[in-house]
Amino acid sequence: MKLVWFRNDLRLADNPALRHACAGDEPVAALFIISPTQWRQHKMAPVRQRFMLAQVDVLGRELAALGIPLHLLRVETFAEAPAALSDLCRELGVTQLYANQAIEIDEQRRDHAVSAALAEQAVSCHWLNGCCVLPPGRVLTGSGEMFKVFTPFSRAWLKALDEEGFVIHRAPAPRGESLPWQPLAERAWVDEALGELTADSRWPVGEVEALRRLNIFLEQAVLDYGETRDFPAIAGTSVLSPYLAAGIISPRQCVAALQQRLGYRPQSKAQPGFVWLNELIWREFYRHLLVLIPTLSMNLPFKPETAALPWSWDPDAFAAWCEGRTGYPIVDAAMRCLNTTGWMHNRLRMIVASFLTKDLHIHWRLGEDYFMSRLIDGDLAANNGGWQWAAGTGADAAPYFRVFNPTTQGQRFDPQGEFIRTWVTELADIPAAYVHQPHDWLRLKGRQDYPAPMVDHAVARVRAIEMFRSLEK
Repeated sequence: MKLVWFRNDLRLADNPALRHACAGDEPVAALFIISPTQWRQHKMAPVRQRFMLAQVDVLGRELAALGIPLHLLRVETFAEAPAALSDLCRELGVTQLYANQAIEIDEQRRDHAVSAALAEQAVSCHWLNGCCVLPPGRVLTGSGEMFKVFTPFSRAWLKALDEEGFVIHRAPAPRGESLPWQPLAERAWVDEALGELTADSRWPVGEVEALRRLNIFLEQAVLDYGETRDFPAIAGTSVLSPYLAAGIISPRQCVAALQQRLGYRPQSKAQPGFVWLNELIWREFYRHLLVLIPTLSMNLPFKPETAALPWSWDPDAFAAWCEGRTGYPIVDAAMRCLNTTGWMHNRLRMIVASFLTKDLHIHWRLGEDYFMSRLIDGDLAANNGGWQWAAGTGADAAPYFRVFNPTTQGQRFDPQGEFIRTWVTELADIPAAYVHQPHDWLRLKGRQDYPAPMVDHAVARVRAIEMFRSLEK
């Protein structure tokens, strides 16, 4: 018996672990482990848990139709996984375990412990690359080291992809008669662990839905992506991040579909489609960094010297940011959107992250944790990489010179205030000319229903730059 352990790779197509397990005639079973306590410790958002488990439900039904039973185990923490897996393998007569590699440090430690435990009962473990187009360790400098800077990584990644290519593997063929599947909502112990399991209707699950979104984006928006991606009121992005984070679609599928749509694989900014491909390469870069520098999984900065920065931990200021009460409309709209939908446009992520770290001078770790606790697409590598980039502690050449002005960012990327008025209801009736700096207009109307700016951006910017310059002394 072979056992496939699904994690953040909840798909049938282009799944290396599933494909290798299904090679040959041996019977195959599948596994998904629910770890409620560990998920809470990792700040996994409830909306992400529901989304993931809704996909597990779909996956279980689809596997059952192929004659592959999906077993569910509940262990509270990763530390309990080796013993639980050993028991299941013994019960099923498993001789080989297949799984796609994890890149986070806690997950890697869990997998090492599982390998050691299963070796004692002669179960061989096979760990494959299912999370990246090119596996961490494949894209190297001329001296054989992993990259720490994005631009040369991007060039080397494109060159390596041209040299190696890749293949998208179809879902496995049926391996026997269809099996029954009991929906998760009917399993009391799942409900007790996680509460209401109903998925958000804004985020339908399933590989078919992920591919539908990908195809619509490639047909309608990818050629204009470089011009439209920064405007939150425009449907200019793929909105695939939740599906990538849960592994409902693979990055290889995205690259292959882009190449099929264009008839070529773009190599530079001058070619249509490259800007979106470059975003996928950024995703790869952050995942490779997480493997290269395990301390990124431990709340430590990419640049060790920045650990000495005098960050604030002001709980009141942090709460105002979390709740969208900063007095800066674009920041408040973005945070209220996040709190309601579980998702935030990438330009807005940069704006609010810059505001928290460079205007309020609050530690990026608080923002990183808050995002993880709310985002449906919460992913440690991308979230940590984005926050450290914004905070000036990450992989970047000139970090402290980048301080986003929240007012001008709003004026540039939401010029008519459409996005702001959607989410900041106090400003729903304000004229576009005042929407980014509404306070004088509100005073003239005798209104006090929207907060004053909590900081002076010009002053806060100077202070942020001084914080970083002090490290050079």
